[in-house]
Amino acid sequence: MVWGEIMRILTRVATEADAGRQVKYVVRGGMGVSYHQFASLKMREGLRVNGAPVHANHVVGAGDVIEVILDDPPRAAVAPDPTPVAIAYEDDDLIILDKPAPLACQCSPKQDGMTLENRLAWRYRDDPGFVFRPLNRLDRGTSGLMAAAKHAHAAQRLQRLLHTDDFVREYLAVVEGPMTGGGVVDAPIAKADAATVRRVVDPVHGKPAVTHYRVVEAGRDRSLVRLRLETGRTHQIRVHLAHLGHPIVGDFLYGREDDRLSRRFALHSTYIRLTHPVTGEIIERNSPLPDALAALLET
Repeated sequence: MVWGEIMRILTRVATEADAGRQVKYVVRGGMGVSYHQFASLKMREGLRVNGAPVHANHVVGAGDVIEVILDDPPRAAVAPDPTPVAIAYEDDDLIILDKPAPLACQCSPKQDGMTLENRLAWRYRDDPGFVFRPLNRLDRGTSGLMAAAKHAHAAQRLQRLLHTDDFVREYLAVVEGPMTGGGVVDAPIAKADAATVRRVVDPVHGKPAVTHYRVVEAGRDRSLVRLRLETGRTHQIRVHLAHLGHPIVGDFLYGREDDRLSRRFALHSTYIRLTHPVTGEIIERNSPLPDALAALLET
């Protein structure tokens, strides 16, 4: 599979409606190429009509074949980790991963040890253009589905879809106590203070945060809840469930640790549905609740 610097070529056959327009308007409007990307195309002859490089003001005719040649500059190397990665979907533009927990998503100065990014660096060790572009990041302690773009064009198109009906994410959480019914939590979230990663509900200083939830299974001691994000604040589901008085089982930051869970908590990204950034196809994938989390309900 290609990634990053291995070129991705977008193609469009000019229609009657495109005829007489400058190619820059066709590419940026009809093909969804951003202003920044288009500027880069001009600098490296990445824009062609009928196989020949053209300038931005080239006027196209009906039937002309327009090609946009995408690539990315090389990035700093990431240490490869040969641990296998679970792939739910993959093509030349995006990948949907099923992340285990506990595992951090991405390398950073604050992140010691191997991450999902390191594992992908091994999988694509023969691709010099490998760059990890996660779209919906998951906490170290959260398992399940997450999407990543394989090149900058797919990334910027998918980022526009986040928090819309074209990019739906649903989670399953095992929570403390009995819950029934469902509803919407509309409670702004802010950082507790500068010295911690902890978030709190703060109606005055918080940023808008909306979570939809539905109880799937209600028990005396624990319940299974399905949640859909309307916004994407840090720790949003964890904060909102704790705000309702039902923290996630094992959530050491917003509830209490559980010895049955090893360095994780009972939150799983179970469903993704998105509109493909290039083809427009609807892609959806499911991931069942891990056995370790299902066992919490049985007891």
